[in-house]
Amino acid sequence: MLDREEYVEQAYFWRTFLERVQDGVPAQDVIEQVREEILSTTKLPVALEFLLGEIRHKGRLSDGMALMPHYFAPFQTLLMNKAEDETIKFDMLIALQILEAEAEYRASGKLTRPGLFIYQFECIARNRLGYHEGMEAISRDPQFDQIWADWILWVRRQLGTTEFCEFLYLRSEFAVEEKRRALQQPDWSPEIDILFGQREGRIAKANRGKDPLYMFAALQRQLGYPAVPKSKPADDEKIIHPVIEQRFQLLEKRLSIVEQEQKGGIDLADFYAKPSPPPDTPSAG
Repeated sequence: MLDREEYVEQAYFWRTFLERVQDGVPAQDVIEQVREEILSTTKLPVALEFLLGEIRHKGRLSDGMALMPHYFAPFQTLLMNKAEDETIKFDMLIALQILEAEAEYRASGKLTRPGLFIYQFECIARNRLGYHEGMEAISRDPQFDQIWADWILWVRRQLGTTEFCEFLYLRSEFAVEEKRRALQQPDWSPEIDILFGQREGRIAKANRGKDPLYMFAALQRQLGYPAVPKSKPADDEKIIHPVIEQRFQLLEKRLSIVEQEQKGGIDLADFYAKPSPPPDTPSAG
């Protein structure tokens, strides 16, 4: 686990990387620029120097991040690897937004293990990044101890057999309280470790039979869990620039002329100016 200032600078790096890549700045140039801008007292400049060498050599950031597991969490590397994979539809811009939001959450001082797990799991589910790889990467995050890691890998094996909200509910303090009331044994305690609080358990139970995305949204509303950046739908009603529209109209006319020539000639009557009708004459009387 890194110091807070490391995550603050990471968030700045991912945000700046996104902005400048959108402006057409090459990735290598962005890394060189940001390396000079961030705090030299952090370890990020050294990490960026290493990434710069890797991207020049292999053209991929994820390869360099994978070689620095002591600095970049496995989940961060997974996101970048999926974004650089041309065989899947995972937008690099969304990946950078997710990385920025996660770094901000880690630096906020409000980080909790349940909040981090739900954020990372929603990223995998919403973007279809693969539960097998994704859950394995999450389990190796330094924020999670062995108890959490074992449970995450267990959930990975059970996905598809049970509703996801059940996994949270059964490991919550709310489930323990309900069990005690049912047994009328106030001192009853489970044999498993409790990972989520009462409010998380209550929200999980309330979302049985529903889309897990509804539960994620409720956790964000009620408990302040970080929201996952979402891709914006394509705007099919974008306004075309008038000059471009005029050029399209000229191209359509030219294509029409070519088609008429191929069919046997051009009807010049279409290009004649039509005579205007004679003016109305006043009636006599």
